[in-house]
Amino acid sequence: MNYWLMKSEPHDCSIDDINIRAGQALAWQGIRNYQARNFLRDQVHTGDKVFFYHSSCKEPGIVGIVEVVSDASADLSAFDNTSPYFDAKSSPEKPRWYSVDLLFSRKFSKVISLKQLKADPALAEMVLVAKGARLSVQPVTAQEWQHISKLAGE
Repeated sequence: MNYWLMKSEPHDCSIDDINIRAGQALAWQGIRNYQARNFLRDQVHTGDKVFFYHSSCKEPGIVGIVEVVSDASADLSAFDNTSPYFDAKSSPEKPRWYSVDLLFSRKFSKVISLKQLKADPALAEMVLVAKGARLSVQPVTAQEWQHISKLAGE
């Protein structure tokens, strides 16, 4: 099992949007960065645990945990010309973009803010706190996972 952090703007997809699906998985689509795509396609697998992170909001931070419940498959939004994620250069025969299905696990009682994460010496090497780190899919080490889980009261 691997650990990840996935970012989403809460007005686009929030932890609550995943939670209200009542046990049904959400296809996490619209990733349009090649490095993030490569993580989804090549390294994210069923059973992996994910810190879900709200970005571009009043208090950016980790808000809960979701689980990956499917290996990567073609991102269908790339083929839909009415979708904001449409990509004319992507086709079902040769997909450019991938998605995975996520299932709600837990919402934290408080946001673990980016400010708090950056100030924590135990997380100094975390991808998220590196200068210029903007990827929407990032690896998290087992040690980082355990430390953040303790911060969240897990």
